[in-house]
Amino acid sequence: MPKVAPYNIHTDLETFGPSRIKPLTPAEAADYTRNITLSHYENFTVVSWFLPKPLRPHFANVYAFCRWADDLGDEMGNTTKSAELLRWWQSQLDLCYAGKPEHPVFIALAPTIDQFDIPKKPFTDLIDAFIQDQTVTRYDTWDQVLDYCTRSADPVGHLVLYMCGYRDAERQKLSNATCTALQLTNFWQDIRRDIIDRDRVYMPSDIASQHELTVSSLVDAIRFDENNRNPKACLACPTGTIALSALRVSAQKTVRSLVQKTWPLFTEGEKLFPMVSPSVRLDIKLFSKGGQAILRMIESRGYDTFTTRPSLSKPAKLSLMFSAFFGKILTFGRS
Repeated sequence: MPKVAPYNIHTDLETFGPSRIKPLTPAEAADYTRNITLSHYENFTVVSWFLPKPLRPHFANVYAFCRWADDLGDEMGNTTKSAELLRWWQSQLDLCYAGKPEHPVFIALAPTIDQFDIPKKPFTDLIDAFIQDQTVTRYDTWDQVLDYCTRSADPVGHLVLYMCGYRDAERQKLSNATCTALQLTNFWQDIRRDIIDRDRVYMPSDIASQHELTVSSLVDAIRFDENNRNPKACLACPTGTIALSALRVSAQKTVRSLVQKTWPLFTEGEKLFPMVSPSVRLDIKLFSKGGQAILRMIESRGYDTFTTRPSLSKPAKLSLMFSAFFGKILTFGRS
């Protein structure tokens, strides 16, 4: 079998972008989405060996859609170009629902949509959130951030539930709690990186102001320290804190408040676990536990995500996976 090149949005746009979409067979398209799923880092493998085998290609197809949409929004280096490409991605989704898929992701995704009768809205909501990212880079209130999560995160949980055979509002509500918590955790984990790489701040001003912090001062401090980084320092090394030092206490108190507001959402979302089949419960639980582990890392670092980015090591991920696996064995037959 020939070696497949790792997925890269920039090179893949040359082959499957608006100017040229190389035709693929359904089998080739399925291989393509599988390759995307296997080649991208996440806190946990999106399609783990715990997931029932018949569901794995469907999860890969949905993930490939999300990966492309996310990268079109984040990796182009130009907000105008990103917005144009996301509108093109929406047009490809429209073609898929019209029964005329062109792009390999949608060629692979179409049978998944048909088999599980998935409505268009979750996909459209995700694209809409990524388009919003191109123009909205600051949030005044906590409620505005939560509203963004209803389109950037919650639809993913709905898609997972559809593929697992669930369509009711009660399960979707509990899934929303977990998905929003995961999205928020990612925001608090990536405060510095979002500012440096994308000029985005998801920390709401109303929470920051409670701790005598302004978002603009935090942005200026992080940028100043980044611009004065020792060019010989490794990329993973903590940055200097010349400007940030004056804001450190207020910034850490703000992150602590944000983390404390995120925890109850994880707790609420855990009510979903006994309401899904044991065959998929472990994968759903792993994503929740992975997000919770990141929150604990933020806590253990004194709520400092301004100089280094907390992330799970491979041993930590394996530890969580095995603990969840043995929990599944102990409860199997009682579920």
